[in-house]
Amino acid sequence: MNNTQQSIRVGLFFLLGCALAWITFEALTGGQAFKHSGYTLIAPFSNLKGLKTGDEVQMAGVRIGSVMQTRLGNKRVEALLSIDAKVKIPDDAVASVETSSLLGSQHLAVSFGDSPTMLNPGDNIKTKNTVDMNEVISQLGSLGVKLEDVAGTIGKALGGDAGGSLFSKIDQLVEDNGPNLTEAIANLQDITAKLKSGEGTLGKLVNDSKLHDELLSAVSELKVAATDARVVLQDTRTIVADVKAGHGAVGALFYDPVTADNLKLSMNNLRELSAKLNSGEGTLGKLLADDTLYKEMQGIVKKADRALDGLGEQGPITAVGVVAGALF
Repeated sequence: MNNTQQSIRVGLFFLLGCALAWITFEALTGGQAFKHSGYTLIAPFSNLKGLKTGDEVQMAGVRIGSVMQTRLGNKRVEALLSIDAKVKIPDDAVASVETSSLLGSQHLAVSFGDSPTMLNPGDNIKTKNTVDMNEVISQLGSLGVKLEDVAGTIGKALGGDAGGSLFSKIDQLVEDNGPNLTEAIANLQDITAKLKSGEGTLGKLVNDSKLHDELLSAVSELKVAATDARVVLQDTRTIVADVKAGHGAVGALFYDPVTADNLKLSMNNLRELSAKLNSGEGTLGKLLADDTLYKEMQGIVKKADRALDGLGEQGPITAVGVVAGALF
């Protein structure tokens, strides 16, 4: 009985060891040791960044295959991917090496893509390089060196040597200008208090809605006035254009030679007429310059008055004779 139990125990330990060995083998080979039902794709990279055989290929966090092999190509490295037969990948999908955990394990992430054309077995899938932790640490080191250079430059600008502490220089600068900074802050507080209480033009503009409305109304009126000014300017330009084209009386006066000649002739005639009137030539000239005719007209008027007076004293029969005698 003891031998039987011992045999059973040995058999159980053997089966358990075989199971553990199988699980380990499946984990190392990505579960693809004895099944090749999927299709293969090639993912070229400049650096695999720790990606190894057996790592998962995921799409939106879902496993769709595994890395079968990594190999060197022509100035690049290639990851041979085994993709499940049920999963179809568009030809514009992009694969990238991503970190699975803080321990440094990697997986290959594949985007969905939008193309209706799918990749065929053996095709190359598009890839993009990602930044790994080593590159980040290297860039941080470079950034630290640059910050040290900048600190040295600022230290020199503040009057110290390159090895001086930047913070000590800033502290000294603040200490030297402390009263001025305090006064400036106090002035700013005073200004903001006045603005808040509505003092001054800016304070009223900020707090008084009526003044704000009036300002907007004034701006609107200015816009209307500017529009009217543009209309007047446009009309003025139109009038000037018409004048230049010889339209209208003013245009004809300035740009029509015939009208200009007629105007000159009329002016000459007026000058000649005024000269004759001043010199007493002609009937109008004599009327204006010679008072003899004026005196004669006064004498005739007086004689007519006497004749009319005589009509009242004499009869109608002798009226014509009296008038004739008075006039001649």
